[in-house]
Amino acid sequence: MGNRQRTQKSGRFRHLVEHVQDAVVEFELVEGAPVIVEVNPAFEEVFGYDAGDAIGAPLNDLIVPPWLAEEATGLDERTAAGQVNYRRVRRQTADGMREFLYRGIPYEKGRGFAVYTDLTTANRRERRLEVLNRLLRHNLRNSVNVVAGAAESVREGNADEEALGLLESGAADLLRLTEEAGEIHRTLTETLPDDPTLDCVPVLESVVAEYRDRHPDATIRADLPASLSATATDRLGVAVGALVENAVVHHDGDPTVRVRGESVEGGEWVDITVADDGPGIPAAEREVITGEADITQTRHGTGLGLWLAKWTVERYGGTLAFEESDAGGARVRMRLYRGR
Repeated sequence: MGNRQRTQKSGRFRHLVEHVQDAVVEFELVEGAPVIVEVNPAFEEVFGYDAGDAIGAPLNDLIVPPWLAEEATGLDERTAAGQVNYRRVRRQTADGMREFLYRGIPYEKGRGFAVYTDLTTANRRERRLEVLNRLLRHNLRNSVNVVAGAAESVREGNADEEALGLLESGAADLLRLTEEAGEIHRTLTETLPDDPTLDCVPVLESVVAEYRDRHPDATIRADLPASLSATATDRLGVAVGALVENAVVHHDGDPTVRVRGESVEGGEWVDITVADDGPGIPAAEREVITGEADITQTRHGTGLGLWLAKWTVERYGGTLAFEESDAGGARVRMRLYRGR
C-alpha cells in the first residue's frame, strides 16, 4: 500500500473514531501503565476531560477510582502481554461512577486502544424491572395471603390474638411495601439539576431525629462533621432513612444504629454509612443487590428498602457496598461523588 493510500485509510479511520458514540482512547504503555496519546470527543464528553488536558496523562489516574486500582493493573498486565481485554468495568466519569463494556486492544508492542461502551442506563433499567416484577409480586402475594388468612379467621369467629396480630402485621407490610415502591418511583423520576450539590449534614441530622421519634426503643446516633458536600439531592434522606428503618425492624432486641459521614479518597468522595448491631444482612440478599448473584423466583431479596438506597446513590453517580460493622452487625456504605 502506498503512502497516499495509507494516509487516506488513516484519515477515514480517524474520522470514524471521532464520530462513534463510544469513548475511545489511544494509549502507550509507560512502565506498564497506559498513558494517553489521543482521545475522541466522546471520551471528552463522558469523562469530562478536554483532549489537551488528557493527552500525556496516565489513563488510570483520570478514570479509575482508587479502590479499583488493582483490577485496572491486572488489565494493563494483559495488555502488556499482547492480550485483548473484554470486560465489564466501573469507571469514574464526569457524572460519577458508571458501568462500561471495556475493550482493550493492543495493536503493536506497547500501544493500543481502549474502547468504553456505556452500559449504565440499559443495565439499570433491566435490573429495576426484574427486581420490581419478582419482588413486588412475591411480597404482595405473601402479605395478601397473610391478611386473607387472618380475615377468614375473623369471618368464621375464630379471631384470637394471633389472627389479629397477623392481620395487623400483614396490613403494615402492605403499607410499607407501597410506600417504598412510591419512594422508588419518585427517586427514579426525579429531575436532577445540572450540578446536584448538597450539604449532607442537615439532611442526615433530620433523618436521625425523625427515626429517633419513630423508634424510641432504638439508640440512633449521628457521627457527622460540621458540613459535608456531595453530589446528591434532598432525596438522599429518604434512602438513608430506609437503611435506618431496615436496621431497626430486622433487630430482635433494642438496636443501636450509627449514621456516619466523612470525606474519603483524598476528599474526592464522601462515605455515608449506616451501621448496626443486629444479625446482619443475609449473604444471599447482599449478593442479589450487588449483582454478584442473579435474581430468581426464590432469590430476590426480602424488601425494597435496600434497593431504594442502591438506586438512589446510583442516580447520583455513587456506589453502594455491604460490610460488617464493628459491633458484628451490618454496615451499608453509600459512596457519593464530590464532583470535579
